[in-house]
Amino acid sequence: MARLHLHLLSDSTGETLEMIAKAALAQFDDADVTRHFWPMVRSRQHLDRIMDEFKANPGLVLFTLANPETRARLEERCRLLGLPHIAALDAVTHALEDRLGQEAHARPGARHVMDQAYFDRVDAIQFTIAHDDGIGWENWEAADILLAGVSRSSKTPTSIYLANRGFKVANIPLVVESPPPSSLFELRGPMVVGLTTAPRRLIEIRRNRLLSLNERTETAYVSEERVEAEVAFARRMFADNGWPVIDVTRRSIEETAAAVIKLYQERQARTNPEVVGPKPI
Repeated sequence: MARLHLHLLSDSTGETLEMIAKAALAQFDDADVTRHFWPMVRSRQHLDRIMDEFKANPGLVLFTLANPETRARLEERCRLLGLPHIAALDAVTHALEDRLGQEAHARPGARHVMDQAYFDRVDAIQFTIAHDDGIGWENWEAADILLAGVSRSSKTPTSIYLANRGFKVANIPLVVESPPPSSLFELRGPMVVGLTTAPRRLIEIRRNRLLSLNERTETAYVSEERVEAEVAFARRMFADNGWPVIDVTRRSIEETAAAVIKLYQERQARTNPEVVGPKPI
């Protein structure tokens, strides 16, 4: 398979463009692709400096450029070099213009404006970090979501991902010998979600964790009987309290977070119909 040089060029952080490219490349098996990332390209001079790299590594160019002059310059240079080039957001933007009856504003990095939503997301991240692994239980009522589950059931990474979507998240590990604080069962504001996983998969994850820490792998922490008991204990708690449960066995962090957000939106629609859609991204 021939190697493809994929140039990702943006007038902002390039986060959106990178996600588009990653999602598209996931549809191809063992693709030999070298990605070249060019963020914050906002001037003709900056663009001209990049063109030498285009010449040295010709390939496909994906771009998101709001400035019409910079965009026209890029397209002209790509045509001269014989490079295929695609404006990644054009089709969606044009469709929205057609349906909304207005032209899109050419604002570089508009998604990253430091408005109130931005600061709310920063607050959510700070809250989530401060309430990881059962810490700060006195403030759980201020959370949007609380994730509960046994050790290594993806609570922390899922919490951080959700925080980046604007949700204040706390999480708590469920330990058979150490019951959670009673406040967990008295929460009214936050949505409590139970995370569970297959015992065999959990043992595998825990063994890898112990190996990374140079710890012994033959402990109760990875005992099949012990792990099954932990998972059963957590499941009983979820059922007794009527908490929604997500099985993370075959889910990525992103998929788990998406399932949590869906549950949250459904809950909001039932309790507060005026609030529509997810938290600000």
